[in-house]
Amino acid sequence: MAVTAQLVKELRERTGAGMLDCKKALEATDGNIEKAITWLREKGITKAAKKSDRVAAEGLVGLVTKGNKTVVFEVNSETDFVGISKQFLDLMAIVGETLINNDPKTVEAALQLSVNGESLETVIVHAIATIGEKITLRRFKTLHLQETQSLGVYIHSNQRIVTVLVFDGKIDETIGKQLAMHVSAMRPQFISRDDISADFLASEKAILTTEAKNDPKNVGKPDNILEKMVEGRLNKQLAEISLLDQVFVVNPDQKVSDVIKANNVSVVDMIRYEVGEGIEKEEVDFATEVMAQVRK
Repeated sequence: MAVTAQLVKELRERTGAGMLDCKKALEATDGNIEKAITWLREKGITKAAKKSDRVAAEGLVGLVTKGNKTVVFEVNSETDFVGISKQFLDLMAIVGETLINNDPKTVEAALQLSVNGESLETVIVHAIATIGEKITLRRFKTLHLQETQSLGVYIHSNQRIVTVLVFDGKIDETIGKQLAMHVSAMRPQFISRDDISADFLASEKAILTTEAKNDPKNVGKPDNILEKMVEGRLNKQLAEISLLDQVFVVNPDQKVSDVIKANNVSVVDMIRYEVGEGIEKEEVDFATEVMAQVRK
């Protein structure tokens, strides 16, 4: 596959690596972006693709609770200005009520639900016509709480991040909210290390091993020393992405696992939605756009 300027630009934006390094990485991996990211990490040129999940879409996240049922959902718009308009907020309320009252399993099924005689999809189409932007129901998750369970909930003030933790056992509402706030801020990928797949561990260890061997500072070091270095780095990385291993943001003297144990509960589910995470946003070159209009 030919290495184009666009591919180099995309890799640079996702990794922060230099243009020349990005070109070399793409040439070495036949133009495969994901393999090129791994190549750069192994060479120690970049530690991680930190920008791969850049927020791109706009809109709001929502949460509705009724009885033992809670729904978390995200509705996207094209601009943040629309997200705070009365029409959009009214639509959010309709979407939340429709989801909580009907318990659909997929977005496709949700869009076919009836709202005052017309489908939710049609309601959204009407909103698009009124507001003048593309609007989509992106995702949702429904939680059915058992009698022995409790929730920790946090919605950020701008309604762009919502986190829900499900605890086995009853937790104090304030502490539950603090733990949910922690998840919102620290973005753990897993509840505990037990949830991390063997494939993920093997892949990360392989990358760290190659990176260590390619580091000039490690030339001549025996394999057993390199192995210990890799294990140490892997453990540090796992502690950063595992909720129970993280330092509690409200009290840095504690780990999250300490707080969980002290409250005699366990975390059985974790949902964190952030508006637009993982969606690529088209970049607009306004200078070029204006020039095109001038030349018409």
